[in-house]
Amino acid sequence: MADDIFTDRLHLSRAVAADLDAIFAIQNDPRVWAHYPSLRHTDPATTLHMMERWSRSWEQAGLGSWVARLRETGEIIGNGGCTLLREEVWNVGYRIAADHHGNGYATELARAGIEQARIIAPDRPVIAFLVEHNRVSAHVAEKLGLELVHRAPDVGNPDPAVMRLVYADRPLTPAQLAAALG
Repeated sequence: MADDIFTDRLHLSRAVAADLDAIFAIQNDPRVWAHYPSLRHTDPATTLHMMERWSRSWEQAGLGSWVARLRETGEIIGNGGCTLLREEVWNVGYRIAADHHGNGYATELARAGIEQARIIAPDRPVIAFLVEHNRVSAHVAEKLGLELVHRAPDVGNPDPAVMRLVYADRPLTPAQLAAALG
């Protein structure tokens, strides 16, 4: 698969070491983690570990999360795409810098990831998992054509009242749902 994809407004590329500071700045911004503050990155090592997971997905499956840059300026505004989870499902994810929220970049980025996932392994389901009170993320999943297939308490969440949602492009087997939930 192509390491670089160009959408109407974005240049999507595999992460490289030089991207760490910009990706950390996004992952460290409390506005980006308003729906799950305990997951906010407070140390660049956490971001580096995340980028290493993306790299493993690229090596194992030929696809992983990208760094998203504006085509016009080259500014890094986020990350996302599809990453392989336990060889069972593609996890579509999107994290956009707070100053760029509300412009449709998450949908554009995620749509490109799903298109590539369906080229590589069309029989593998695409999922998105999110917390229920993150309605904006749920709206993106719904715009992508994913449907709610699971709702339950979010195990491990510091707030026991939080519900975890799993959206998918098709019904999931028990093994696929287990992979989605971690």
